[in-house]
Amino acid sequence: MSDNFIHYLNIIAQGLPDTLSLGILGILSAGLIAACLSCILSLNHFILNKVIRTYIIIFTGTPLLVQLLLIYYGPSQFRDILIKIPTFYNIISSPWFCAYLTLTLNSAAYTTQIFYGSLKALPKGQWQACEALGMNKKQTLKVVLPYALKRALSTYSNEVVFVVKGTALASMIPVMDVMGYSNELNADYYDFTIFIAAGLIYLLINGLLSTIMRIIEKKALKFEN
Repeated sequence: MSDNFIHYLNIIAQGLPDTLSLGILGILSAGLIAACLSCILSLNHFILNKVIRTYIIIFTGTPLLVQLLLIYYGPSQFRDILIKIPTFYNIISSPWFCAYLTLTLNSAAYTTQIFYGSLKALPKGQWQACEALGMNKKQTLKVVLPYALKRALSTYSNEVVFVVKGTALASMIPVMDVMGYSNELNADYYDFTIFIAAGLIYLLINGLLSTIMRIIEKKALKFEN
């Protein structure tokens, strides 16, 4: 392995904190939001369901990059108004926060579909059993939701990997993550091996995440074996 390649890896690795923080926090936040939205959808509230489905259509029907650019550059159009609230403006104008918010909202939309689909796929007997015990729908959800989430893990693991890969777009606004440092290096050296190094880092992260998700899934569904 050439000295240049090692040099590239060392510099690109400086972006790991931003890449990992965006990926991990985005996954956790999106999962929590999706679980809540799935429960709300299951309660069949007409207005709330319409709002949630509209949100899902918007974030699953438009490119992640477009969402990222809109969330980052959008507030700047109202700078004169927002600057009157310095703390809020500093947060909403932060590239890292905008990338985190975009990844969270985007992933939550897809994850809600996964979790809600898993809830709908539960055998009717489980719902009927809870109803026979005198439980209302909210109480029933507390019982069936954990089981539904366990059943959704195999599909959800793909979304986890997608979020980490999506962090690469954060360099567009800009965030100095793995791709941010890769682009900076490429501007100086014009060497394609820079992106091979970046690809290896993403491959390592996603390989580790996939392994962790398989272990979690195996343990979560152990009761079925």
